Amino acid sequence: MNGVADAFVHVMEQYLTYTVNAKVQDAFAESLLKILIDEGRIVKQDPENLETRKNIMWTATMALNGLIGAGVPQDWTTHMIGHELTSLHSIDHARTLTILLPSVMRELKESKKEKLLQYAHNVWNITLDDTHQDEDAVIEAAIVHTENFFRDLGLPVSLEDAELDASAIDPIIKQLEAHNMVQLGEHSNNDLEVSRRILQRAISSKAA
Repeated sequence: MNGVADAFVHVMEQYLTYTVNAKVQDAFAESLLKILIDEGRIVKQDPENLETRKNIMWTATMALNGLIGAGVPQDWTTHMIGHELTSLHSIDHARTLTILLPSVMRELKESKKEKLLQYAHNVWNITLDDTHQDEDAVIEAAIVHTENFFRDLGLPVSLEDAELDASAIDPIIKQLEAHNMVQLGEHSNNDLEVSRRILQRAISSKAA
């Protein structure tokens, strides 16, 4: 489950930024995400399914071999904050990513809006309709789908899920500062205050 989640977030770090007319990279990334969603749920129920595990292994290879990241902006905010969670609390790397990604998506919604709408439509088949009547509703639905996918895999989607609370935030911020992780993101403008807000959003989950 950790491997599925890590591959998923590797793809998202290279995909969920801003559009640069990279149609091949985008389409490839979206296909990888959909494969991980499908096969991740299958392997959760049947861990010894070698056919599924072959697809997951190859998808994970494509997720971070440089192919989908060629010529496109990349983020890695989720990873940089996640590393400090692992360092301070010994939480598995992939589990720190599932804790943080939904909050990163919510906090950076405006700068990532176009790609979030694309992600909602092309990965989760969510569009404007009677249920999702504006763009913010579409984006929130896609984020909740993402959280619930991680939950389906038995992974945490909040600090509370990892038995942490708001008291964990200050030490993480201090670690980010000590490691000069003060200009994160595809625009290099996610400073320590942005990281703090991401962590505050991550205290509890909206997944349902």
